[in-house]
Amino acid sequence: MILSRTPTFRPPTAPPFHRKSSSPSKHPQKMHLPSFLPSKLHPKTPKTHFRVTAGKRLPMEGLSQEMCAIASQNLDHAPARRRVRSAFIDVHQQLDHCLFKMDHGGIRTEEWYGRNSRGMEIFCKSWLPKVGDRIKGALCFCHGYGSTCTFFFEGIAKRIAASGYAIYAVDYPGFGLSEGLHGYIPNIDELVGDVIEQFTNVKGRSEVKGLPFFVMGESMGGAVSLKIHLKEPDKWDGVILVAPMCKIAEDVMPPAIVLKLLALMSEVLPEAKLFPQKDTSELSYRDPKNRKTAGYNVISYNDNMRSRTAVELLKATSDIETQLDKVSGPVLILHGAEDKVTDPLVSRLLYEKASSKDKTLKLYPDGFHCILQGEPDDRIFTVLDDIVTWLDSRCSPN
Repeated sequence: MILSRTPTFRPPTAPPFHRKSSSPSKHPQKMHLPSFLPSKLHPKTPKTHFRVTAGKRLPMEGLSQEMCAIASQNLDHAPARRRVRSAFIDVHQQLDHCLFKMDHGGIRTEEWYGRNSRGMEIFCKSWLPKVGDRIKGALCFCHGYGSTCTFFFEGIAKRIAASGYAIYAVDYPGFGLSEGLHGYIPNIDELVGDVIEQFTNVKGRSEVKGLPFFVMGESMGGAVSLKIHLKEPDKWDGVILVAPMCKIAEDVMPPAIVLKLLALMSEVLPEAKLFPQKDTSELSYRDPKNRKTAGYNVISYNDNMRSRTAVELLKATSDIETQLDKVSGPVLILHGAEDKVTDPLVSRLLYEKASSKDKTLKLYPDGFHCILQGEPDDRIFTVLDDIVTWLDSRCSPN
């Protein structure tokens, strides 16, 4: 299903898709509360959950004992994560997944560490088109909870860069290769500020100065991208949201007393891994082969959620859901129609409430949560092509 309000882009109509749930125009099915609460405190369990979790580490076949030992070490701090990532670079290049097997020779890559205003090292990476190819615009990427801007995103970035775009991405503090306690978000607005700092630096780079700039986020990265847009509505030429995390259902919001208890726990034991997470890999990756490949993302955070992180993600969604009508720039929303991790009907609600005159919603029939990594190959390429087509229609030649 494709909904679009834009003066310049009319994508071809896909076959209609209807969810079995009630019509969103009457009873919108909203994003469900993450499984943040211990079982004794959790309210009723809804049929459809929203769990922003990386899931348990999937088994990795064919690895030596030495490599398995490397993958299983404590990754609380950045030096360990960086060593593990370096040890697995060659392994990743041999993975049987279209994002690793694509041949995009000539794509220029660069890795560096910027510093945020608190002096922490923030991992940054860029992917540029081949030398001599015109750069049409720049795309800045925000990754999902527990993830990193390396691994799967390497192939995504190369595919889009091959179409003429400069791609830039960062790992949030505490995630991927950046400094900070693994999986820990002490303040979501501070995290957003860190991302803005690095992307502001990117905008001054000579290869993209004066070009259109877009921000793209996946899952929790969609929430980060929305908060960036809301803070800087006039500094971006468009927003791309992939299965975004942007609203919590009222019927599963904990009582006020439970929220107060959560807040207290986050103050007393902010770094404690108090909230058990269920494995959502089967809900995220529709293709079993690609689900298996996800287990090789060895620096992802897949442990129990830390108490402060849980509270900060609740705050983020609560903030965003009150400001959906303030989304004013060009926006492309992409969602798997069968996503049970973040609800596609929330994306429809965002589409309907956004004040933007240039907005497009695409729902992919049968698609799960990870439509850029976990679908059959032809679907992954379709989603990537849809992103490039949308960008092309908004980047006129110099």
